[in-house]
Amino acid sequence: MAKPDKAPEILGILPLQDAVLFPNTVIPLAVVKRPGIQLVEEALREGKQIGLVALKDKETEDPGPDDLRRIGTIGTIQKMLKVPDGTLRCIVAGGPVFRIDQFVATEPYLAATYTELPDVTREGDQLVAMQRNLGSLFQKLLGYLPQAPREMEMEVNNISDPNLLSYFVASTMRLETADRQAILEERDTAKRLRKLTMLITKELEVVELGHKIQSDIQREMEKNQREFYLRQQMRAIQDELGEGDPQVAEANELRKKIDDAKMPEDVKKAADRELDRLGKVPTASPEYSVIRTYLDWLTQLPWGVSTSDQIDIARAREILDEDHYDLEKIKDRIVEYLAVGKLKNKLTGPILCFVGPPGVGKTSLGQSIAKAMGRKFVRLSVGGVRDEAEIRGHRRTYIGAMPGTIVRALRDAGTNNPVMMIDEIDKVGGDFRGDPQSALLEVLDPEQNNSFRDHYLDLPFDLSRVLFICTANTLDSISGPLRDRMEIINLSGYTELEKLQIAKRYLIAKQKKANGLREPQASIVDTALKQIIVDYTREAGVRNLEREIGTIFRKVARRVAEDPKYKIRVRPENLVDFLSKPRFYNEVKRRTASVGVATGLAYTPVGGDILFIETTAMPGKGAFTLTGQLGDVMKESATAAISFLRSRTGELDLPEDWFAKHDLHIHVPAGAVPKDGPSAGIAMATSIASYLTGLKVDPEVAMTGEITLTGQVLPIGGVKEKVLGAKRAGIKKVLLPRRNEIDLDDVPKEIRDTMDFVFVDELSEVFANALGKRVIAPVLLGAAEGRRVSNVVALRPSAKRAATPRPARSSARGVAPKRGR
Repeated sequence: MAKPDKAPEILGILPLQDAVLFPNTVIPLAVVKRPGIQLVEEALREGKQIGLVALKDKETEDPGPDDLRRIGTIGTIQKMLKVPDGTLRCIVAGGPVFRIDQFVATEPYLAATYTELPDVTREGDQLVAMQRNLGSLFQKLLGYLPQAPREMEMEVNNISDPNLLSYFVASTMRLETADRQAILEERDTAKRLRKLTMLITKELEVVELGHKIQSDIQREMEKNQREFYLRQQMRAIQDELGEGDPQVAEANELRKKIDDAKMPEDVKKAADRELDRLGKVPTASPEYSVIRTYLDWLTQLPWGVSTSDQIDIARAREILDEDHYDLEKIKDRIVEYLAVGKLKNKLTGPILCFVGPPGVGKTSLGQSIAKAMGRKFVRLSVGGVRDEAEIRGHRRTYIGAMPGTIVRALRDAGTNNPVMMIDEIDKVGGDFRGDPQSALLEVLDPEQNNSFRDHYLDLPFDLSRVLFICTANTLDSISGPLRDRMEIINLSGYTELEKLQIAKRYLIAKQKKANGLREPQASIVDTALKQIIVDYTREAGVRNLEREIGTIFRKVARRVAEDPKYKIRVRPENLVDFLSKPRFYNEVKRRTASVGVATGLAYTPVGGDILFIETTAMPGKGAFTLTGQLGDVMKESATAAISFLRSRTGELDLPEDWFAKHDLHIHVPAGAVPKDGPSAGIAMATSIASYLTGLKVDPEVAMTGEITLTGQVLPIGGVKEKVLGAKRAGIKKVLLPRRNEIDLDDVPKEIRDTMDFVFVDELSEVFANALGKRVIAPVLLGAAEGRRVSNVVALRPSAKRAATPRPARSSARGVAPKRGR
């Protein structure tokens, strides 16, 4: 390939640190290193051209052949200026593109043989279209750059050669060195134009976005300047009319609110300090609205506003009886709490926490307490709260910050001593934003909450006069420290008789009023109410019962609207016309009709319920399978039951190798619901024993209790809830651990009078009562008791239980939530 006249066979190479020289363009260079200075001076002296090649890494200090790219541009030095520090400033014009073939020298400067690389141009309409498109995009880009000289736009219009256009555009655009080098190395003109078009399109998008942002900022500045100008004019007009400055008037109004708010001294000082800051901040400043909102919150809080307690013990009892049926122990505890407060002239003491299934009246109890005391009532629902700032508020440094729910509730109450109910405290969660339960520790601690500090206010507020009442469905998810600050009052589910009385005294009248009915237009007889309770609802509380009564009265309301003379008396015979077919049936007998099925009792957050446990076996190698989404504790109970029965293989009339040759499968239905706890131990053991002996479990028997490897039955918790659940399911006889006998006092008398309770010490007694036959011999229990347990003592309805002292009951829980019905 022919070389130009001035181009030597061997070309001196000048490395470029962060630049690329394109053909037919010029570039200013600063030459600071000794090899480069010597090359430039020699080229000027001898009239030689030099090769300019970009470095692979611009940080390279002493470049060698391996540090250079292989394609560069032959350049001619047009001007050179020597600077006093010994370095050179020169202007170099680009010539042809070349490729380094081989380096022949590294001293005193880099030199190499080379080959020129001409442009590959294929004329055609597509090339012309790409050239015009590139020129149009470049002119559009120049339109967004006011600092770019207009001569550049004219120059683009005058360039007809596509190669010259591509080099001109690439040299003037803001491109990375790698992109410039890629353009230089692309010798196909069409491909080079396409690459440039993509790069300039991307740059155009960035420039357009920047231009839009700048325009928005400019408009905002013009708007602020206009508002400032108008406010100045308004101020001048007000001065002429003798009217005051609105900012001063606003400050005076806030000062009056601060004086009237009866703030503590330290709070008033902080408010005055913020008010002084407000006067120094322009109204157009964002800080002005932040300070103004903060002062509004300070002046709206009831720092010195309180209601006087009207504690009349007899009236309080009357209100509680009027609003709630039964719940005698809970009412007595509330009246005792109020009596102590009356004698001390100050309500102090532990925070009350009502724990029970949904619909048993926890929230309405709080309303009755507020009514009895003559205090305001506010309710906070913290269910699902996971952000600690929901309780303590956000700091003012955040945009849109506001106080927490405690301070907001006090603002809404208008007094500093309301009855504040914190609902669903067991459903408070925690994540990376903090732990709301930990934030509640200070709120619910009488020793600390007299100086509660909300993050937004950053000032102490006395919460010691607030009467806090909490509600929860279960205690399992409440942390130990928080539980320790509260006095737990358990509200169990209602019996059928209690539900009947609640419906007659409260729910029917409430739903008649809600549906616009008068007394003569509709009524429900007691037998129909009982059928609704048994066949249409199965719950611990009365919410679904109220819904069913509301459904009846809505249908009656429709008929009354059609015929004003319409009247109806709802009886069991016509109940299906209003509520369709019954939703619940007694399935215990059907489910326990096969061997290997036993009925257990479960304690869930929504009340007690029954639990079926099924066992089967098949030829195998001695494995056993547990299904039904069981927890670790429940699996261990099943393992203990199997081990106990394997140790009694001879008494069960089974071959010694029966368990080794069979696989057992234990299943607890409702597989989608997690279950856990030790109290299903005796039910699991009974289910397995039923399958092994071929004896069916009595369908009217349900049981609960933890077991040991020696066959002992240990106490469990939730006895009342489990018994009520058994009663709702139609169970007639319940097997309980003997050490839970004392817990039967909590079960309503009408339940005790209609059910049999058998207290057992070991599994032999369980099997005898559940299977109707003693299948294993009793074992010796505890040397301390020194006796062999023989026959089980059943508690018949008329039997009296001995008042012998019993060990304290275990805190063990029953099986976890079963599916709702």
